[in-house]
Amino acid sequence: MNALEALLTRNSAPRLEEPEPAPEQLENICRAALRAADHAMLRPWRFLIVRGESRARLGGLFVEAALAADPEMEPGEQDRLRAKTLRAPMIIVVIASHVKHPKVPAIEQDLSAGAAAQNMLNAAHAQGVGAMWRTGSMAYDRHVMEGLGLAGNEKIIGFLYLGSATGNLKTLRPEDPSDYFREW
Repeated sequence: MNALEALLTRNSAPRLEEPEPAPEQLENICRAALRAADHAMLRPWRFLIVRGESRARLGGLFVEAALAADPEMEPGEQDRLRAKTLRAPMIIVVIASHVKHPKVPAIEQDLSAGAAAQNMLNAAHAQGVGAMWRTGSMAYDRHVMEGLGLAGNEKIIGFLYLGSATGNLKTLRPEDPSDYFREW
């Protein structure tokens, strides 16, 4: 698939199954992240790859965080939350890691980490790997951040779920650029 075709046809894959990306595919996904727009070449990001049994550990961390906020959480709800991390064979946690810089504010560094995430989604799609960017309350939870080892200058930008797409993808509706772009 050429680059333009990948950009114009990328679609989120909410249902993912084994196998996880092959080593060469994962290498390409990781390399694509490092080509994101990055003011002053700060590389204000890092990534955690979660797979295998680590997914269950992440689910346990989600439940711990939820119970800290709501000790009365029902066991069934805990099970549903724990299972969220098992929806794909691999998850990449995208982390903005802010670097002090006189000309590059934190928001630009967050956007750069977001661009890295988007590059990873595009690289996955170009190789036939299903992917879904998820956030949700756990991305913003301090207990989850601490459990993942984030420093005070870091935050989670998103969880990229990767695997083999299964089921039907959403139909991409045709968009008209003139609805969004105007001459000035």
